[in-house]
Amino acid sequence: MTDTVRASSGLRQKWRPSLSLVVFLVLASVLSLPLFSLYFLKVYQNQLIQQTEAELIAQSAALSAVFHREVETSIPTDVALGTVIPPAAPKPSDVPYQPIWPTLELVNESVLPPRPEARAPSTPADPAFVALGARMMPDLIATQNVTLAGFRLLDPHGVIIAGREEVGLSLAHLQEVAEALQGHFAGALRVRISKHDQPSLYSMSRGTGMRVFTAMPVIARGQVAGVIYASRTPSNVFKYLYELRGKLLPAIFCMIVPTLLIGFLFHRTITEPMRELVERTDLIGKGDRDALRPLKRHGTSEFARLSQSFLGMAKRLNTRSSFISTFATHVSHELKSPLTSIQGAAELLRDDVDAPAMDDEDRRKFLDNIIADTDRLAKISGRLRDFARAENPVALGATKLSASITGLRSAFPALDIRASGELDTPMRISEENAAIILSNLADNAVRHRSSTLDLSATQQGHLLHVKVSDNGEGVSPNNRTQIFDSFFTTRRESGGTGMGLAIVRAMLDAHGGAIRLLDSEQGTAFEMTIPLAHEPTA
Repeated sequence: MTDTVRASSGLRQKWRPSLSLVVFLVLASVLSLPLFSLYFLKVYQNQLIQQTEAELIAQSAALSAVFHREVETSIPTDVALGTVIPPAAPKPSDVPYQPIWPTLELVNESVLPPRPEARAPSTPADPAFVALGARMMPDLIATQNVTLAGFRLLDPHGVIIAGREEVGLSLAHLQEVAEALQGHFAGALRVRISKHDQPSLYSMSRGTGMRVFTAMPVIARGQVAGVIYASRTPSNVFKYLYELRGKLLPAIFCMIVPTLLIGFLFHRTITEPMRELVERTDLIGKGDRDALRPLKRHGTSEFARLSQSFLGMAKRLNTRSSFISTFATHVSHELKSPLTSIQGAAELLRDDVDAPAMDDEDRRKFLDNIIADTDRLAKISGRLRDFARAENPVALGATKLSASITGLRSAFPALDIRASGELDTPMRISEENAAIILSNLADNAVRHRSSTLDLSATQQGHLLHVKVSDNGEGVSPNNRTQIFDSFFTTRRESGGTGMGLAIVRAMLDAHGGAIRLLDSEQGTAFEMTIPLAHEPTA
């Protein structure tokens, strides 16, 4: 649409997205939604972290039970243990459980730096605990081979007594180990330093470089006898997707193809018909009549109805424009003859004033011509007013044929008007407009030397069929196709304007009715169809 069209239509000059852009954004959002959802998988990652913590708790609890038994059976009572644990409050006999729930979260928990290196202990581990670690070492290795978790057994002072590495060194300086040495279970989420190269997809989430650490105290003889220090890297959804990349690519392809098909469907059914309709509007506005043809593609039924309605309106406007042009030509022609006659007569009378050369009879003849032509101009002006009113009726209203016939008899007393049929059936037309229609038909009958006018009305469905016939001269076969044309008349010498039947047809068209010429052996016969008015409810 051009800027001129926008300005003339009164549209506010502001940026508006095109339908193609809106469709593209919607499809792009649908297509990218699964990709952006990868960034919101932290909730699932938290679940994986807590699942890993829960598994470490369960495995540490089993090892803690073995550690506790070893302390009770093999550690002499004179060997010093750790922090004294105050006795717990007694619990009901039906609640013997003391569960430890996972609490680590990637969202809320601050991730600690990588685990610090073990340090040299201030005091070496007691030989009894060293022997205990040696006895449990096979159990740790067997558990680690199955669970892939790392385990270290610590003595009451945080010194490593069993583990694949760092045996004899101390981890008491670690936050989670320090809490466990005080008799409290502790967990930590630390940055993981991998010994292997990580796939590039790992960088998309913080959860891929994390490692879960748990420190579970072993309570024996009312004191902390040691710590089960466990660690494991949680499973990661991105690693899982990366490992399944061979299956993931076909899934992405299957997601892209339907999206493209939806976009193509939108293009064929919405954007393309709308763009063509806009182009047609521009061409029709420039006067291109070839644009008044159906669209190549209508897309949806709504666009089909919209285009048909628009093109129908454009055709009607084009027809109206052509009619106005032709009508103006006819009007100028009809007005030119009487105006020329009046001007010529007036000039002759003016010249006679300066040099009298004509007698009173000639002057009267010229004045009679002026009066006759003036009367013709008045009739043409009145018919033009009636024709404009017929094209654009002020109001529909409702009336009965019987009421209009009464006025018609008064206006044409020399005409024998006979009426029969359903004369009291309400018609959807005002009484004044109905009088205009019947008056023009009666005037047409009088001008063709008719002495009678017969009207008969019959209701058929929602229409009232009115037959109007006279006993005049009738219509010759050559003129049958032209009688409803504006300014066509065979009685111009008797004052005919050629507008009567054109006014009747235009008035009926404006009210949803119609008129046609019937075959008649004598005179002229017309059939009118007029919509019925709705009966008022009681």
